[in-house]
Amino acid sequence: MNQEVARPQQTPTERAFTVLLSPTRRGARLARLLTTAHLGAWGLPSESAAHIVAELAANATVHGRVKGRDFQLGLTVRGNTLRIEVTDTRGDSVPPGPGAVKPPGDDVETGRGLLIVEALADHWGVAPGPVPRKTVWAEIDLVR
Repeated sequence: MNQEVARPQQTPTERAFTVLLSPTRRGARLARLLTTAHLGAWGLPSESAAHIVAELAANATVHGRVKGRDFQLGLTVRGNTLRIEVTDTRGDSVPPGPGAVKPPGDDVETGRGLLIVEALADHWGVAPGPVPRKTVWAEIDLVR
């Protein structure tokens, strides 16, 4: 007798891209350019994603930099969601999570990056490890 086994439906990864980049201004710029290029090649909108990657990559180069260690950019499309991940090797330097980011004073020129991420992403957060790493991720709903 033949039996059909019910398996949960899973949405396979439709697209994925990962790259290691130097924790420099040039590496952060390259992360943004690669994001725009890959999303364009995949036929997906890139403006919000490029801004998010620019902010997260800049944070990785400023706050997550460890000499001799690269940061990683990951882009994954599953179903209708684009997930952006920036992983650095400063797990001891964790940014405030969603809803806990406070705007800087009016006279301060920096410190607005995560506010931009919070405004553009549908969801975002920070995932620890494996030691010594941390990943700051953001998700964008591709269907609006």
